Parts: sequence; C-alpha cells; structure tokens
Amino acid sequence: MRDPLSVLTESFTSFLFGKVETTRLPVRTSTGQAQAVYLPTAAPGLGDSGVIIGREVYSGKGYIYDPFQLYGQQLPAPHWLVLGESGNGKSALEKTYVLRQLRFRDRQVVVLDAQGEDGVGEWNLIAQELGITPIRLDPMAALDDGIRLNPLDPSITTTGQLALLRTIIEVAMGHGLDERSGFALKVAHAYVSDTITDRQPVLTDIVEQLRHPEPESAEAMNVDIDDVRAWGLDVALVLDRLVDGDLRGMFDGPTTVGIDLDAPLIVFDLSHIDRNSIAMPILMAIVGVWLEHTWIRPDRKKRIFLVEEAWHIINSPFVAQLFQRLLKFGRRLGLSFVAVVHHLSDVVDGAAAREAAAILKMASTRTIYAQKADEARATGRVLGLPRWAVEIIPTLTPGIAVWDVNGNVQVVKHLVTEAERPLVYTDRAMTESSLPELPEDVRAADREAEERAALMEHHQQQHVNPSSESTVA
Repeated sequence: MRDPLSVLTESFTSFLFGKVETTRLPVRTSTGQAQAVYLPTAAPGLGDSGVIIGREVYSGKGYIYDPFQLYGQQLPAPHWLVLGESGNGKSALEKTYVLRQLRFRDRQVVVLDAQGEDGVGEWNLIAQELGITPIRLDPMAALDDGIRLNPLDPSITTTGQLALLRTIIEVAMGHGLDERSGFALKVAHAYVSDTITDRQPVLTDIVEQLRHPEPESAEAMNVDIDDVRAWGLDVALVLDRLVDGDLRGMFDGPTTVGIDLDAPLIVFDLSHIDRNSIAMPILMAIVGVWLEHTWIRPDRKKRIFLVEEAWHIINSPFVAQLFQRLLKFGRRLGLSFVAVVHHLSDVVDGAAAREAAAILKMASTRTIYAQKADEARATGRVLGLPRWAVEIIPTLTPGIAVWDVNGNVQVVKHLVTEAERPLVYTDRAMTESSLPELPEDVRAADREAEERAALMEHHQQQHVNPSSESTVA
C-alpha cells in the first residue's frame, strides 16, 4: 500500500503542473511505414566529381571515385591496389574504369597486359575499339622485325641506363651485384656511351666491352685487365640472354620507330611471355624505366599506369625499388599507379617484403574482392581494415568489393553497361553461349547503370577541359 504522504504530494503536483507521466496506447504498423520514423543513415561518399564505379550496397547511393579529384583532399597519394581471386570482377573493374577515365581529355593510360586469350592480350578488344594497336612484346615476333625497346635509348639518361642494366642483371641472377661486377659494368657502359655517337648504343655493345674491356679502364683503377674481364664475365653472360638467348629480339636493337606515346591508351601486350619465367619481371623493369623517361612529362596530363600481375614487380626487390622511385617521382607529375594482385600473401611473404610494404603504403586506395577467410584475415591485418569488412570479404559475390579509400570503407557493387559488356568480359570460351541469355535482373541492373552513367555524362563533360588546372601538381 502506498504511503499517504506520497499520494498527497503526487496529487498536489499534478494539480499544479499537470500529469507527469503519460500512458501511450500501443501502435500497430508495418516496416514500410516505420522506416519513415526511423530514417536510415549512411556514411558520406567521396563526392560527385569523377567517374562512376557503381553503387554502395548498403545505402544504394552512386559510388564515384577519381584519385585525381580526391588527391590532396581525401587522398595523400593517388595510387591504387586491387586484390581478389580470379573470377570475381577485377578485370571488369579495371577496364570500365579506364574506359570511363578516357572520357576526360586530359587523361592518358598505359596498361601492362600480362594475360591473354585467343593469342592476344585481354585488352586487345578495347584497343581495337579505340583504334589503337597494342605494343606486342614477343620474342618470336621480334626476330621478324617486331617491337623493340632499347635499354640504352638516348631518351633515357645515362644514370637511368646504368640503373636499368643493374636491375636486369640482379633480377636474372637473383642477388645484388658485388662491387667488382658493378665496376666492370660501369666501365663498359661509360665506354659505350662515350664512343658510340653515330647510332643508338645497344646491349651487344655492352656485352662486347665486358668480354673485351679497354686497358685504360684497368689502368684507371690500377688493376690488371684480366681481373676486369673476370669481374664482368657473369654480367656478360646474363646480358647475352637478352641478345642471343630466349629473350632475344626485344631489347637488343634500337627502339622501334613509330610507338605513339601521345595516344590516349597505350597497351603493352606481354601475353606471349611466360608469366612464371624470369622474363616477366625483367620486362616490367625495362618497360617501367623506359616509360619513366619517355612518357611521363610535365604537360599537366593526368596519367594512369595499370599493371596486371603486379606481383612480378612487388615481389622482386630490385624491380620494386625502381617502381618505388617511379611512384614517388610520378606523383609530382600526375601519375596514378594501379597494381592488380590476386593474393596479398604473394608479396608480403616474398623476397621483397620491405619493398612491398613501402609500395603498399603508397596505395591510399584498396579494393578487395572475395577471398578465402584465412586470406581475408591476413589482408585485413596488413591493410588495417575494420573487423566488419574482414568478416564480409569471404561472402562477397562477383562484382561486389570492399573499397577502402584512405579509411573511408564502403561495400560497392560495380555496374557494367550493355555497351561496355562485350569489351570487358574476355572469357568468351566459358561464357560465349550464355551471354545472349542474360537474366532479367542483370539486364535491369545494366539498364540502371546506363541511366546513371547518362546522368553523370553532363557532369563529367563539365570537367573535360584540356586547359584546366591539374589537380595533381
């Protein structure tokens, strides 16, 4: 029984101030009506300037990403790492991203295409659509006057030439050059650079000097000429592989005339090279340094350098060091490096763990497609992903990925339009018969994506101005 004093006090308070507590009748409603009361919330996006990727899975908002627009505001670096197992949509994302970036007149893209189908690289269809001939590096074709890239091209500085020669040799040997071998290489390179002026020096000239060094080079260091010859023997044998071995024809002559470095898209087709051979990292080192000295220029263009099978770069200490310098240098001139890797364990547990960590640190954007649970946990630890993102990575379906843009983490569904579909899906041997009979929900999603792309067209064209200031200075 309640205390009479409490009852009296409550009655008096109610008389003066009205009833303190109210009793509400229960309300029956539906989730459709209740959502107007409890409004959903979503994390802020990346803005509305750039190219459309797709839509956020949880909020349904359009997802727009452009490293050049975000650089300096939300991104400390414009470089991008794409991870995930085969068949989950990495290739489709790369190709649509490049096609949509090329809508801007001040964009230029180089692709190292290491995968192939039907005897050509998987970027061949896109190159044909844009009227571009891929630069096909093929040892067999090179013997019949195919494409050549000269490591001693005069457009590359003498310092860059020597650094490239050292990298080629170190990659092939699997260890760094000792002081004596390095001295023999430096002497041979200096002699060739100083004496051959009526044509482009070539690797054959370096090999000849290593085998038959000049007496003056030995006298300058007060050593015997036979010692200098012995020091350079292993170096000569390695370079001879590029001259007269399984890689002959691609690098042992002057650079092929007519390579259009001003085209909006430049595709290096490496699909005829064994991806598991030592040739691939050597190729990537030569192409990377050649592009650094011939392609990247202070002309206010924004450039994208996309590398398929990028573990060939990140997993080699010597090649990784070259690309690390390229990334630091290129950032000042508007370069966005895109590395595509199947598994992060391919690089973080490799011989170049330190170099790999440095390159991964430069990649402020990370896109992770479906991985097995163990791999997802390892990826989450290395990249510092939130726990919820790590847990959903193994459950992701093709076309959906976790995007981490400098800490802004979203789950994004990539949308491909009907016009892009024939160009980006290159696994024709597996899908040819089923492509015409796409499910209705897929066709509906494609139509929706096309509508979104059309809406973005006007906005993008406002930024298409070749005289506009570059976001990346």
